[in-house]
Amino acid sequence: MYDIVIIGGGPAGLTAAVYARRAGKSVLIVEKGTFGGQITWSPRVENYPGFASVTGVELGDKMLEQAMAQGADTELEEVTGVRRCDDDGLTVFCESGAVFKARSVILATGAKPRPLGVERETELVGSGVSYCAVCDGAFYKGRTVAVVGGGNSALQDALLLSETCEAVYLIHRRADFRGEQKLAEALDRRANVRFVLESTVVELLGEDELRGVVVERANGERRELAVDGLFVAIGGEPDNASFSTLLKLDDAGYAETGEDCASPTPGVFVAGDCRAKTVRQLTTAVADGAVAAISAIRWLDEA
Repeated sequence: MYDIVIIGGGPAGLTAAVYARRAGKSVLIVEKGTFGGQITWSPRVENYPGFASVTGVELGDKMLEQAMAQGADTELEEVTGVRRCDDDGLTVFCESGAVFKARSVILATGAKPRPLGVERETELVGSGVSYCAVCDGAFYKGRTVAVVGGGNSALQDALLLSETCEAVYLIHRRADFRGEQKLAEALDRRANVRFVLESTVVELLGEDELRGVVVERANGERRELAVDGLFVAIGGEPDNASFSTLLKLDDAGYAETGEDCASPTPGVFVAGDCRAKTVRQLTTAVADGAVAAISAIRWLDEA
């Protein structure tokens, strides 16, 4: 029986673990993929206080090391559900059949990449379509690629790809980018980066492998871009489906909580990108982790 089981080992979950352990609570972090979360996909992080520049992998490793040094346990498992037992706390069920008992749970499951939703997108994943420039960018050295999106992730992906690719199209449905102005200015100075604004991808070209995309402007005008790779960076979808009976979800599937990160289910708290909020950044995920842990600690102490 753990005091707190944290589901998700990204920045929110790892921060929650540090706060909970410092309060003397027993903690288990359950992560289904990579400890550190999606920040490990970032080649360079320059907006996290205390680090002028650090790779996402390095930052994620440091967070994990800190949580483990404080005494948090870790497990690589995919959680399929959580059930409250009135007389025995919460039970966490995993795909492998493993079961963990907890007095409280913090859901820090994050969000998975959102697809474009165009025909044959899934079919071409791994054959030209990717959601991770850090993972797959090296395969397109000296070739022409496109990035779709207007936030920091898309701008960072385009910068990374522009260092090795012959040309990079940056496609965004609005006239202005949502990401940091500094990143947009850096891209504007790259001779091999071309902005394709007020446009959306409506068709993928190629049979077994991607050979181009068709983009459409608001006025209906279409044109074809010859590209070998398409990197989609248009945000995420919350990974809350397995916990919907415990949470109140908004129309997009994000968990609605108060500022204390508490869910409607006693003893269940939510932190990070899976929570309904207006800003999703590394720093806000870390802040959520601290708040959720403190709320869980208070709840445990008062129970």
